[in-house]
Amino acid sequence: MIESASGAAANWAGNLTYGAREVLTPRTLDEARELVASAEKIKALGSRHSFNDVADSPGGVQLDLSGVSGSPSLDTRAATVTVGGSVRYGDLVAQLDEAGFALENLASLPHITVAGSVATGTHGSGERHPGLAAAVSALEVLTADGSLLTLTRGDADFAGVVVGVGALGAVTRLTLDLVPSFTVRQDVYDNLPWSAALTHFDEIQAAGYSVSLFTNWARDVVDQVWLKNRGPVEVPASLFGAVPADGPRHPAHAAGVPAGNTTAQLGAPGPWYDRLPHFRLGFTPSVGAELQTEYFVPRAAAPAALEALRGVGHRIAPLLLVSEIRTIAADDLWLSPSSARDSVAIHFTWLPRQPEVEALLPTLESTLAPFAPRPHWGKLFHGEALDLAYPRLADFRALAARLDPTGKFRNPFLDRHVFGS
Repeated sequence: MIESASGAAANWAGNLTYGAREVLTPRTLDEARELVASAEKIKALGSRHSFNDVADSPGGVQLDLSGVSGSPSLDTRAATVTVGGSVRYGDLVAQLDEAGFALENLASLPHITVAGSVATGTHGSGERHPGLAAAVSALEVLTADGSLLTLTRGDADFAGVVVGVGALGAVTRLTLDLVPSFTVRQDVYDNLPWSAALTHFDEIQAAGYSVSLFTNWARDVVDQVWLKNRGPVEVPASLFGAVPADGPRHPAHAAGVPAGNTTAQLGAPGPWYDRLPHFRLGFTPSVGAELQTEYFVPRAAAPAALEALRGVGHRIAPLLLVSEIRTIAADDLWLSPSSARDSVAIHFTWLPRQPEVEALLPTLESTLAPFAPRPHWGKLFHGEALDLAYPRLADFRALAARLDPTGKFRNPFLDRHVFGS
């Protein structure tokens, strides 16, 4: 039986009320297929951890596939796991670890669904690690006519469908590559001088399996550097002038946020799934009442791009809870923010002051414009100063026209930022 929730739903942060008239939750895949085939306008809805209208369907319906996710299926010989698109990473990882497997990387919070994270180009950190979508080796998509399309890595359309931004259909199942389980220690360093952060950027990024820099842009130091390293490893007594933290830290520690919801630090080893994210599953991730923005620039441009943002740091800081800087390896997925280039992601966690944040975004984008920035698809951005020169954007538009000829999965967000209409 299909469950229906009428009325306006809101996203995770509460900054957006969707324009869809109802949310439908089918209990079988056949019900989901019938819903999609008969709908005029429909969008898949995941954990709602997007800060813009990428998942909205104004006047139409939103599709919650959590009722048809099923149980994960582990293939130990192939070292893969197949999951429903609505499965959250945090509900999957302990099962994988018990079986001796791991995902290569995770995002900073485990609360997000696999399909939603993959579709928007979400990522973890580490100069040798691409975004989460690169782990997808196969996926099943519920397309506009109610049929199921299955693609595997190497198929002609595969690289276009994986980071699909919700434009091609509703992802029902994904197969993810696995690696052997591993342990991670997490160490935090305080007060890295900005001069050292820029001069030794490559060395700092090479210092860990995953590395994050946290700043407010207005101080002369980067407030924190988080190093996550695999297995037993010696870490430096200092890091280019930064000193080990004397206790647990929250990324927004400088804004007075306590460290209670963060994963274990101070070098204590633990399973990969309890160290690679910054935040624990059982707690509110990040700060909670917040907005988010993120831009990806080419890795080689990182020092110049960071220095340019420091030039407007006095305008950023009053609206900011914290900003995070991470590296991501290139992939070949058409609309991935790291498509065809190693990247540095510059993330902003804002105070919940949306009009002021939105007024600042054009300044950020014009500041970064010389470095060809790409926005995270699920976060706030302005877009008019951005040249979204994805190498395969024209091919993606043609693929969308073929899979969704009447545009039932399109919405104002996609019209503005993907289809240019």
